Amino acid sequence: MTTFGLIAEGITDQVVIENILIGYFNNPDIIVNPLLPLRDETDKNRIENYSNWLKVFEYCASSKFKEAFQFSDYLIIQVDTDTSEEVHYDIPKYQDGEELTPEELIDKVVEKCQRLIGEVFYRKYQARIIFAISVHSTECWLLPLYCTKNKEAPQTKNCLQRLRRQCQQTIHKNYNEYDSLSRNYCKNNVLMRNYALNPSLKIFIEGVQAKKIVIDDEIV
Repeated sequence: MTTFGLIAEGITDQVVIENILIGYFNNPDIIVNPLLPLRDETDKNRIENYSNWLKVFEYCASSKFKEAFQFSDYLIIQVDTDTSEEVHYDIPKYQDGEELTPEELIDKVVEKCQRLIGEVFYRKYQARIIFAISVHSTECWLLPLYCTKNKEAPQTKNCLQRLRRQCQQTIHKNYNEYDSLSRNYCKNNVLMRNYALNPSLKIFIEGVQAKKIVIDDEIV
């Protein structure tokens, strides 16, 4: 079975991506190995090491990243862009007075990751690297599930607040809650009908499609 290593800002980002992969490949048995943050398999709410965007970048520049290809067929790098202007992230959201489009912002984050990984190593393994850059958070990727009949689905700002408003409930940042919120993406028809409604989710899915990944002897 094809395996995916997942490097992410947090456990909620991990479960959203896991459910998206299940839906995309239409296979509940997809193997996703959480590399950052690590999780205790007996308790998916227990995080064994802390992560954030800085930790993701540090991981990309580390020997752990290079070693991970021994154990996973593909590595997925997830990072949000909400804090992209902070020190050490250093990617402005505006250029010449104009706000960058999601595509432009994602290109800059991908370029940063490539530099951290190293040009030579990246060229060798780029066919096995998938970027999941969420503009500006993975909560934005959930909006199409709850906002298909209005203009909220493509939004990139204040997505957690928008999601709370659409769900009409308090949302807690934990594995189980985000598993429930994103569960409908496990259905292939739901995912394929809705992913293009959000710009950065669309780019992630198109990135997966471009790899022509073989699952159970089928190219997906």
